[in-house]
Amino acid sequence: MSWRVTLACTRAEAEALPESGDLFPYADSPPVIVADEPNPSKPDDWRLHAYFAEQPTTQELILLRRLAVGAQPEVDHLGEDDWVTMSQAGLEPIRAGRFFVHTPTHAGTVPAGTVPFEIDAGLAFGTGQHATTAGCLEALDRLEKSGKRFTNIADIGTGTGLLAFAALALWPEARAIATDIDPVAIDVTQDNARINAVPIGHAPGELLLAVADGMDHPMLATRAPFDLLIANILAGPLIELASDFAKALASGGTIILAGLLDTQADAVAGAYEKLGLTLAERGSGEWPVLVVGGA
Repeated sequence: MSWRVTLACTRAEAEALPESGDLFPYADSPPVIVADEPNPSKPDDWRLHAYFAEQPTTQELILLRRLAVGAQPEVDHLGEDDWVTMSQAGLEPIRAGRFFVHTPTHAGTVPAGTVPFEIDAGLAFGTGQHATTAGCLEALDRLEKSGKRFTNIADIGTGTGLLAFAALALWPEARAIATDIDPVAIDVTQDNARINAVPIGHAPGELLLAVADGMDHPMLATRAPFDLLIANILAGPLIELASDFAKALASGGTIILAGLLDTQADAVAGAYEKLGLTLAERGSGEWPVLVVGGA
């Protein structure tokens, strides 16, 4: 027997999701909680879905309502399907360039000749489902095919670690660091690194992890300058961090910028062009991915 509770929420509320075990510390079988963005044209309107093995109690509904202020939970009985499978069934595999990103449910569907990554939907940010993440994967793929070679990579606002994993798959001798302002994201990245056999550490071919607000961390300062910076966050922070990114970029380096709407692309690109960087790719569609280069 499976039950789903759905609540409307903001993006900020979705990104602040605690781990299910923290929210339901006394539950023998805590729900799987995932978030999605039903309409990309409304980037602040998200939904939370909590999947329960048994009918949720009144107390459990009260706990869930704390995650989305003012939202009324909608409770659906899903029948006999396995509840974890149901929580991930809607996340179909994504093919982006040479990469194939899938949840555990689709582990047996990896096409030949692809670079696969398994990203659990338990915390669904950066799973490849959103156009910005897929666009970043495609941008990385194009850079490698064009002959670009990077040896020092930073993924700022890493989410699930996926973009850092992809960069290391393309440039396996590089040193890489992935950071996020959210400690939960770094825990998730560490778990995903283990699942995908991405080594953690300081050496070439390994990924270093840190909780950091933007570029404010000693390990980022020590590792700089970077020849590849990846930032899939939001337009506002991308503009605010432009100067910090430019200072941390090696001569001739590349920055991938994502998480912005098409209507925000000119403002984001302009912030970097004012610092002497060149817009190499403007991207396309509602969620363009910008690629800028240093002199």
